[in-house]
Amino acid sequence: MDVYRLATLGLAGLRRPLDTLAGRWRPEERASEWALGLRFPHENLAGLDLGARVAFAAARAEALWHHGLVIGLTSGARSVVEQQQLFDEAVAEYGSESAAREWVLPPSESLHVQGRALDVRPREGARWLEIHGHRYGLYRTYANEWWHFEHWPQYIGTRSRPPMRADPRAPASLL
Repeated sequence: MDVYRLATLGLAGLRRPLDTLAGRWRPEERASEWALGLRFPHENLAGLDLGARVAFAAARAEALWHHGLVIGLTSGARSVVEQQQLFDEAVAEYGSESAAREWVLPPSESLHVQGRALDVRPREGARWLEIHGHRYGLYRTYANEWWHFEHWPQYIGTRSRPPMRADPRAPASLL
């Protein structure tokens, strides 16, 4: 286990009894969010759809407490302006809108703009989320992006899942 993971788990372990004694709701999640906030100080869960935020917090608390894995958020909710800027940069980099859509969608099609998409790190955390995320309605949906997950609560408790697409070019609105 790396030093950052041990430190995050240790800090969460110190915080959990305080949250428990204070009678706080879901003390393990609160302690893990606090420790993960120290580990990833620049991540921003604000703007995420409430369901996506709750699902992500619960999933990464389980990953931390029961599997010793840390899952960070590199990108969550984005404004229309931010998403358009990313799309425009991708068009400039890849030479066409069609080529850019392999990696980035325009704002009208992106679940990041709806607050339902999450880009996570590190890779082992994403692997854990790919295996266990279905319990929280979190699914990897693009074969070319190991880091990209979307919140689809309607699939929780079913044997179904949103289809895995080769890349973002197949719009989520078709699902």
